[in-house]
Amino acid sequence: MTTATFVEKVYAGFLGMNIGIRLGAPVEPTLWTSERIERFYGDIHSYVKDFKIFAADDDVNGPVYFLRSLNDAKQQGSLSVSDVAEAWLNYAREGVGMFWWGGYGISTEHTAYLNLKQGIPAPLSGSIQTNGKILAEQIGGQIFIDTWGFLFPGDPKKASEYARIAASVSHDGDGLRGAEFIAACIAEAFVSSDVHHILEKALLYIDESSTYAKVVRAVMEFHAQHRENWRECLAYLQKYWGYDRYPGVCHIIPNAGVCIMALLYGKNFAEGVEIATMAGWDTDCNAGNVGSILGVAEGLAGLPEHYRKPINDMIVLSGISGYLNILDIPSYVKQVCKLSLQTRKKEIPVQLNVEEGCIDFDFSLPGSTHGFNLSNTHDCSLRNTEGKLEMLYDRMVRPQGSRLFYKPFYRRADFDDERYMPVFSPTIYPGQTVTMQLGFEKFSGESITLTPYVRNSSTGALVLYDAMVIWDEHPRTVSFFIDGSDPQLIGCMIDEVGLVFEANSPAKNRDFGCLVVERFTVSGKGEYSIDMSKQKKEFASITPFSHNHGSWELVKQETGDVLMELMTLDHGEACTGNYFTKDVQVQGSFVLHRGSSALASLRVQGARRGYYAGFHKGEVGIFKHEMGMFSSLVSRPFVVELEKPYCIRFEAKGNQLCLDIDGQEVDRVEDSSFAYGMVGYAMYEGGRIGFGSLSVKEE
Repeated sequence: MTTATFVEKVYAGFLGMNIGIRLGAPVEPTLWTSERIERFYGDIHSYVKDFKIFAADDDVNGPVYFLRSLNDAKQQGSLSVSDVAEAWLNYAREGVGMFWWGGYGISTEHTAYLNLKQGIPAPLSGSIQTNGKILAEQIGGQIFIDTWGFLFPGDPKKASEYARIAASVSHDGDGLRGAEFIAACIAEAFVSSDVHHILEKALLYIDESSTYAKVVRAVMEFHAQHRENWRECLAYLQKYWGYDRYPGVCHIIPNAGVCIMALLYGKNFAEGVEIATMAGWDTDCNAGNVGSILGVAEGLAGLPEHYRKPINDMIVLSGISGYLNILDIPSYVKQVCKLSLQTRKKEIPVQLNVEEGCIDFDFSLPGSTHGFNLSNTHDCSLRNTEGKLEMLYDRMVRPQGSRLFYKPFYRRADFDDERYMPVFSPTIYPGQTVTMQLGFEKFSGESITLTPYVRNSSTGALVLYDAMVIWDEHPRTVSFFIDGSDPQLIGCMIDEVGLVFEANSPAKNRDFGCLVVERFTVSGKGEYSIDMSKQKKEFASITPFSHNHGSWELVKQETGDVLMELMTLDHGEACTGNYFTKDVQVQGSFVLHRGSSALASLRVQGARRGYYAGFHKGEVGIFKHEMGMFSSLVSRPFVVELEKPYCIRFEAKGNQLCLDIDGQEVDRVEDSSFAYGMVGYAMYEGGRIGFGSLSVKEE
């Protein structure tokens, strides 16, 4: 298999998974049944709901975030169940997003998470011994493992092994067999598009006497005798393999039956995900798994445009990092393929030597858009042709135009709902340079005008840079620096970066042609500020932070200043910035109302890793949080005064960490535990505190 084929199949599989999730989510149980779905929507052949942007979903949160256990593993290329357990604890905001927090003993994932927090190690955290058979065999075993199948093309044995390890944090019994089976199907789909062959191959890697294997065989045998009408098969499943026989909130066995039915009766990708949706039960999970398998098997050519286009190469997640929650699919796919080659100890080709935390869009994957958008879709359209993004403009006259842009930050208004409460930190910041390589085709007209711009997310105002009048068809490189000292940007986030396109010809000679984006890159170090008076509370968090624990509000002081106030019984944390920020200086302020912990943070890699500096339980100093252990790197006794404003500066440069308070250096220490991470504020005990505006300078 060539590198190009491998990458395109992973791309198709990941797109297929997200198409299935998006298709099935609006008719997810418990109110929806197959009868109600048919009554309301009939035979489904397209999305049943038009989302502005589809909000986060657990069926993609898990595959993306839990795979990071491989990135974080101390022994690269290998996987242990403790690695995956650490990812569960580190990347989830407890009680918010990631997966369904339905309660201990009710939600399998919530139960496993709390078991881990209580010191019950994986795999006991998800075992039948600990949680009982019913809870351990719910559907989560097979819905979080698609990415493990992507890692091992043509190697279902290895895919099933890794999927079993990953799933054993939360599941057991048939829950594990579902993980093994679906991952094996995905891996085998890289080398075969024959569904019967894929199923038979995957069955080799699970216990043939298990209930899971029996339901697979039962559906295959039913299909062999009744090949035409999938609804007959659904009736059979409802009668003999339904929820009445397999209790719990969402048992794996009935849903496994639906997946097999959809794979066998669906004659192509579209029919597969549609049947999985129309069948009811866990619609988004089943359609997502089916979409992964058939996406890989059929490739990009098998994904209908009306399903692919609304995805627009972008999804959002709801983990602890607002930066990682904005996922550009083509870039992510290349990262997964690189991780696959590293895990399999194979050479990394140049085209996959990608670095996380960087924006470099080359549009090389067929049909890719990297999430680019247009403000005017009446006279303009976007498409990918031969590895280039084309904006076609159709006979426009001055002052008609459009904005062509990438969106590095999202707000609540961008979504129709609050599924899984996503929160965001921008992927582009002031202090960075944007570069676009452009080409042109002119069919008619005199000239066009292009003006680089960014948009202030707080006001919606466009910050314009030098305009260019384009007369000819010569290629150009456009580059502009986002100046954080610009009064129009101070304290605010950027939610659009791109070009204002304007027609520049009169009606008698309309502008008709094509603007081509060949590459879009962002370079340089971010230097920005977060003015609390310009932020909003959205998705129960303060923009642009993601919060873990505590109650957060924006509170206006008598002085007129606005503070981000935290009140907590235990601890609370607010993180923002590029997840891969290395050397950095953060400056902020706070007023402690109750308690003795007040900290600035940097190189924070989740809920359990990072550096902190400031006051903590009668000491001032620099601290480290690692694997749930909060410890002092350097500190001394100090009694913090309540209601007194403090200014804090915390800096990391290489292994050097330095803390200043009120302009005076307090402590300096060396530590090499963490090389990168987010920035923010934290309080590691109960209390109430007001945090002021934050300045961030990457170095």
